[in-house]
Amino acid sequence: MAIAKAERLMNLALCLLGTRRPLSKRELRGSIEAYLEAGSDDSFNRMFERDKDDLRELGLVIETVENLDGDTGYLARRDSNRLPPITLDAEEAAALGLAAKVWQQARLAGAASGALQKLRAAGMPETEDAYEVHSALEPRIPVHEAAFEPLMLACRDRRPVTFDYRKANSARPEQRQVEPWTLECWRGHWYLAGWDRERGAERVFRLSRIAGKVRSRAGAFSAEVPDVVTVRETVESWAGETATRTARIRLRAGAGYPLRSRAIAVRERGDGWDELEIPYGHGLDAWLVEFGPDVVVEEPADLRADVVDRLRAVAKD
Repeated sequence: MAIAKAERLMNLALCLLGTRRPLSKRELRGSIEAYLEAGSDDSFNRMFERDKDDLRELGLVIETVENLDGDTGYLARRDSNRLPPITLDAEEAAALGLAAKVWQQARLAGAASGALQKLRAAGMPETEDAYEVHSALEPRIPVHEAAFEPLMLACRDRRPVTFDYRKANSARPEQRQVEPWTLECWRGHWYLAGWDRERGAERVFRLSRIAGKVRSRAGAFSAEVPDVVTVRETVESWAGETATRTARIRLRAGAGYPLRSRAIAVRERGDGWDELEIPYGHGLDAWLVEFGPDVVVEEPADLRADVVDRLRAVAKD
């Protein structure tokens, strides 16, 4: 069985690499003997999707293109699957080894391990891991959101997606159609940057606010992907990181630790509440709403009004 699958994967890779135009599923099925022997269309579709995912896991860059007749086609361009010679010194090899241990998410952990094995087989020097031998601390990037893996694959393959998204000032999610660009982790939360088709503009989405499944859609991106996507700068501006003003809020004692870590000053009031001064920038009202009854805005008045408006909008839903 293993030999048969390996042969099937090899034949599929050769077909995708050898074509000058995208091939449809129907054409691929007619070109590969194992697919011709599939008992039904459903059986073939499941086999093809697994094989395509396996080839991508092995590092083959497979493009999904919509043909003129509306059918989805696949190809693997040779220039996209050809790398220049890679030479690494001992320090660079050690840095890659450390980076490979960061991921806790299963798919990325396996991909990182496999990438290291390929580099070592190509001659990357073996190095002693000083962090493993001498340190009790281990770097980790946690991934808890179910939306992470499908969005990571969609960013890699340049596939549009749809998902239900709950804004900070709404209790009910809305469907969004997005061309995903990149994912980035900031202050323990994962964010997606991409092009929102309905709004016709760049948007950043927090993965923990995505409800339900992320669904991939056929077709090419309609907007150009920028060379540099500033996810962190956008999120920082929303959270007040680049603010020049300050806000004064009351925070219930023992609550709101993310706010406390941002505070410029903290004063105990002695009535079960603390008074904090925090940076005030665009989007701070949306962040404060997340803490519900544990936060009361004292000043400025415009921030207090914005928070009240958002809470009323949630109450109406």
